Amino acid sequence: MMFTDIHPSVLLLLFGALLLFVPARFIASVKLAAALFIFAVVFYLPQDISRTVTFINQLELQVLYVDWSRWVFAVILMAMFFIAQLYGFNQRKRGEVIASFFYGAGAIGCVFAGDWITLLFFWELMAVSSTFLVWYGGSKRSTGAGIRYLIYHFFGGNLLLFGVLLKVYQGNLGIEVLTGSIDLAFWLIFLGFAVNAAIPPLHTWLTDAYPETSISGILFMNIFTTKVAVFMIMQVFPGQGFLIYLGVFMAIYGVLYAILENKIRKLLSYHIVSQVGLMIAAIGIGTELAINGAFALAIGNILFKSLLFMSCGVIIYSTNRWKLTDLGGLYRKMPVNTLMFMIGALAISGLPFLNGYVSKALVGAAASEYHRFVAIAIYVASVGTALSIPLKLGYYGFVYKSDADYQWKYKHERELVANVPYKYITMIALALACIVFGVLPQSLFQLMPYVVDYTPYTMTKVIEELFFLIGIAAVFVLLLPRLTPKAVMNLDFDWFLRVSLKRLLLRLADSIQLLGKVVSKPNKAIGSFVIAKMQTYNPDRNRVMLEWIVVPALLVFVISVMLMIAVIP
Repeated sequence: MMFTDIHPSVLLLLFGALLLFVPARFIASVKLAAALFIFAVVFYLPQDISRTVTFINQLELQVLYVDWSRWVFAVILMAMFFIAQLYGFNQRKRGEVIASFFYGAGAIGCVFAGDWITLLFFWELMAVSSTFLVWYGGSKRSTGAGIRYLIYHFFGGNLLLFGVLLKVYQGNLGIEVLTGSIDLAFWLIFLGFAVNAAIPPLHTWLTDAYPETSISGILFMNIFTTKVAVFMIMQVFPGQGFLIYLGVFMAIYGVLYAILENKIRKLLSYHIVSQVGLMIAAIGIGTELAINGAFALAIGNILFKSLLFMSCGVIIYSTNRWKLTDLGGLYRKMPVNTLMFMIGALAISGLPFLNGYVSKALVGAAASEYHRFVAIAIYVASVGTALSIPLKLGYYGFVYKSDADYQWKYKHERELVANVPYKYITMIALALACIVFGVLPQSLFQLMPYVVDYTPYTMTKVIEELFFLIGIAAVFVLLLPRLTPKAVMNLDFDWFLRVSLKRLLLRLADSIQLLGKVVSKPNKAIGSFVIAKMQTYNPDRNRVMLEWIVVPALLVFVISVMLMIAVIP
């Protein structure tokens, strides 16, 4: 029996379970070998194949469906899974490593799923396993962020579940492009995808949880959840016009908050929202050029955004600081890491001869063909990207001479390289990938779902882009006093969770206390217990949220699965 006859997600689950019994000193080597092996299995999967299993009531579930775009996307995901494992080679917390394998199993399972029920199973596996990566951040902030993350994803999973339930009840088991009548199932499935795609106002789980994960855990988060959601939206909702306006809003919204942000990983997390917005807008346009642009941007974002998170991870590892107000002048201490950061930052900004320029050119060309307003909005988002990452983060993190007092672990970067060489090896590999796809765009175009008939490099286009970036740099210099990082918390839509909900719970507690004065003694005791629970609400832990919302959500999920089994023909 060939290993390619086994579903890659099953292999990931098996290796994840195996790691329970591997001696601690061998975990790093085993996880790396397993990641490389599974990448090879995915790479050698035959294309245009379908494998089914029999489910309840003789339903045939298409658990593995491989076509060109699914195969390419899965290969990219598993290549990055291996690179992320290598970057975190010294991360030997058994639970975190196992969670990353289960997370990868969920992501690959979603990409290869050919029916709604299979998709739902792997979708929930992704949600649960990734929560543990947040908790393994190891701080009190990680605990609260993980609970809020779980709440969001149970909510999105239930929306998707009810949408799938309706689809199955209608007799539509296979995943298909949802066109024609826009019914309740359409919106439930879309909203379920929207949570994972971090479409505002359902996005605060991302900017809340990602910065609180471990240095290596954030790479898996960046690679899987939002990109798999974008891929599924591309499969199910191409050409839906409302996505254009949602995407444009996301793109601008994300960069505005990134410009204000002080925490380096949270700044990059807001840029995930912005970049996903560009992908969503391109999917909404729906032409072959636009879909190619969304696909290219998804691949590019996996590469250059992972490179940026890696660079920031090296900073945190070396200084134990993660705020711009606590950093500065790092290029003197780590010139190689500075170079790696700038390659990623200039790639995401669209500098010619880097991969971000090529993918942005495809999206921009598709937007120009659709409507001038959309093209202008994309350029506005590009201005915010250049201002906040290579300029603000690059200047205040690496160039600006700060008075911040922090301890540097190593006297020279060569000591850092000697201590954690795999972090630099992976950064150099991704930097080279950004350059190769930028200098040789045909190597990227060959991976696209459709034939690409577009020339990104003409003298006019290159000069326009260079002048565009130079103009943004001039604006940055003029706005420098206003862009100085400030040590404040910028509340987003999470205000409703952190402030409004707390006030609501306290008001309810007061009401119950008043009610308790006119009830019997036993009821007073119950009321006192409820009041104590409400008044212990902490926006960083959300234990009340866990008990009052997550548990009911789990019950709803279980009941819904039972209903689905009952109504399946």
